[in-house]
Amino acid sequence: MSGSSPELPIVVLDALMPTAQRLVANRRGSMVWEVDSPRGRYAVKVGYPIEATADWTAQPWTALAPAREGAVLYRLGFDDFAYGEWERGTWNFQPWREGPDLYALWGPCRRPESPVEPHVSVALGCVEALAELHAKGWAHGDVQPAHFIIGPERTHLIDLALARGGHVPEGYDFPFRGCLVHYEAPEIARSVLASGEAEPTPEADIYALGASLLISATGWRAVEYPDDAPRPVQRTAVADGRRRPVKVRGPMGELIDQMLSHAPKDRPTIYEVGKVLSAL
Repeated sequence: MSGSSPELPIVVLDALMPTAQRLVANRRGSMVWEVDSPRGRYAVKVGYPIEATADWTAQPWTALAPAREGAVLYRLGFDDFAYGEWERGTWNFQPWREGPDLYALWGPCRRPESPVEPHVSVALGCVEALAELHAKGWAHGDVQPAHFIIGPERTHLIDLALARGGHVPEGYDFPFRGCLVHYEAPEIARSVLASGEAEPTPEADIYALGASLLISATGWRAVEYPDDAPRPVQRTAVADGRRRPVKVRGPMGELIDQMLSHAPKDRPTIYEVGKVLSAL
């Protein structure tokens, strides 16, 4: 990587021999490329450590995230992927998933004057993708709208770097310190505030899915706090249960409200969510 023009690590170039590449994201310890190669189209993720600033502490775990995700993909039985190390951290590549994410797809639903309701079939596709992961004994830990890619044939749940449920090599593992607070369950937020760490669970994934459906359909977060609030303030609001009323056009509002229950035991399982959606 040189200056302001990021480059793919040599080891990735050797493995894929790209015919075309496009930098999709470059933010806080992570770069993502869309790469065409003779063997297919891939998402290439490259991690590096975040240096400390006046506003942020150093975050060395971001350098390990791509390899950790690669190890999770291996444990889940995926194929056509690889992962490894480069001079500043780790990398992985995996098949590119084509399609809009949940938030982008439901954009018309968020327009006040629009009569478009969020499609139950889209929500069911997200549920099915998460159910596959839960059925294998894993929790995702980072469920959010951007991680559901609505493809032409099925919905893909991506970004598994924070998933928990099986062995990950010690050299690539790191503690779970929460995710994007908009989608954190109260018990996750409470644990991070108390100890700096938490344990992803299927119940927390259900909350995060409910929050993802809500914000994608309405543009509103599940919990009310100032847009510019520091993360501890956001997490305190989540932990205290300062929830907005769920107001979703169409038949899914009551179900989303149940998914956002404060207590994990009061939330439906992923299978119960799927059953309700299938009946709508």
